[in-house]
Amino acid sequence: MAEVRRHIVFHGRVQGVGFRYTAKYLAQSLELTGWVRNEYDGTVTLEVQGRDTLINKMLVGLNHDRFISIDWMDTEDIPLEEGEKSFSVRG
Repeated sequence: MAEVRRHIVFHGRVQGVGFRYTAKYLAQSLELTGWVRNEYDGTVTLEVQGRDTLINKMLVGLNHDRFISIDWMDTEDIPLEEGEKSFSVRG
C-alpha cells in the first residue's frame, strides 16, 4: 500500500490538553513519521506520513481523547519526505 504525507492544521481546544504528546504516542504506535507543533494562533500543525488507513486511525484516536476537542481540520496532501524515520514534537 502506498504511503502519503498530510499537512493538517487542527482548530478547537487543541493546546494545553496534551495534543502533541498524544499525537506522538499514536504516531509511534502506528509506525507513522512526521512532526507536530503548537502555533501562536492557538492551532496545532501536524505533518504525518504513512499508509492512509493508519493516518486515519491516528486522527480517530486524537478525536476520541476526552480533553482534546477538534472543531475542524484543514488538510492538504503534500510530497513525501524521503528518509524520515520518526515522529517528533516541535516547539
